[in-house]
Amino acid sequence: MKNHNIFLVAVIFSATFSTLCQAKKTITTNLNEQDHNHKVPNHLLTEVDEKHSAKNENNHQKEQLIKLNKTQQKLAGIKTQQVNLSPLSETLYAPGEIKPNGYNSYYVSPRVDSVVIKRHAVLGEKVNKGQALVTLFSESVSQAQANYRIGYADWQRVKNLPNEVVSEQQQLAAKTKLLALASQLKAYGLTEKALSRVISDEKAPLGEYSLMAARSGSVLSDEFHQGQRVESGETIMVLSDESQLWIEARLAPYNDTRLPIGTLASIEIAGKKYQAKVIQSAHTIDPITRTRIVRLLINNNDHQLHAGMFVEVIFSLLAEDLGFAVPQSALMRASDGDWQVFVEEQPNEFKATKVQLGNKVLSKAHSQQSWQEIIPIDSKSSLVIGKNVVISGAFFLASQVEKSAFDIHNH
Repeated sequence: MKNHNIFLVAVIFSATFSTLCQAKKTITTNLNEQDHNHKVPNHLLTEVDEKHSAKNENNHQKEQLIKLNKTQQKLAGIKTQQVNLSPLSETLYAPGEIKPNGYNSYYVSPRVDSVVIKRHAVLGEKVNKGQALVTLFSESVSQAQANYRIGYADWQRVKNLPNEVVSEQQQLAAKTKLLALASQLKAYGLTEKALSRVISDEKAPLGEYSLMAARSGSVLSDEFHQGQRVESGETIMVLSDESQLWIEARLAPYNDTRLPIGTLASIEIAGKKYQAKVIQSAHTIDPITRTRIVRLLINNNDHQLHAGMFVEVIFSLLAEDLGFAVPQSALMRASDGDWQVFVEEQPNEFKATKVQLGNKVLSKAHSQQSWQEIIPIDSKSSLVIGKNVVISGAFFLASQVEKSAFDIHNH
């Protein structure tokens, strides 16, 4: 009886276990089918992701909008200016050096080996045409002066003799000889006045002569000392009229920009600006500096410029097209390194707008400050004709954008 009960319990347990297993299988199958029937398609997931991304992007754009009331703008130094299409001009920068005006300069040098006796002008002095600069002594001049005295006496003697005593040919020979001796002394640098003194003053020392200023100007150099022996052709003094000077701008040899005669350029030196114009352009490359020289003429009425000064030459070449341009102060770097400006989208609302830089500036660029051509990255960008761009205080707005981005990443 006991064994019969044990068998009955085993049968019931086996049937119950089998039923439970079958129920589990059914439930699992139903759940899988249900999960399969309700699975979200991939394209719907993509749409959701895109919408989520677009939502984040829109939120990011909203974060770029900076709202400031009038008081806040005043405290931050915010100033705006309307953006419009303007005539542009390409700007070309080149280093330059001020040079004496070669056409208004005069090199003082003896025409024969001489010794310096006395100087009459010093460095920086302004001299007038015909003023004595230096007195020299030369053995060759001494001999030429002596020959001139003799030749003058011969001519006076022959000229006063009657025609019966001296022939016309002898008179012509004496006169021609005197003219040749006078020409020799003039070639040495003596003036008509000095020649007259040789004849009129028999006590005048022979061999001494003075070099005179052939033009008015300033003494730019006087490389000599009293008692020094100087050779023929050696420059001992340079005179130049500094009312107009040359500027030699040096351009890269591969730069083929045309700079026709008369092209205007802005000259910057020591915080001051001047205007010059192109007068000559070299067609060869300097073998030492490997640069192309463009020569400009600049007025120096106030005599603030001097030869040897280094300057910055800025050529403005008019362009045929129109474009957008903003002051350099309006341009800021974004966190990714791109250039950006701040556009006033709505009153008191500013938005960072990325731009690219062109290679031109406004033709009026150097009257007050530099203006840079800008090219909106997106043709549908907020930067359009008639909108205001921040030209002062852009740094403050850029700092607010960076601060906003930092707060978002940290939260």
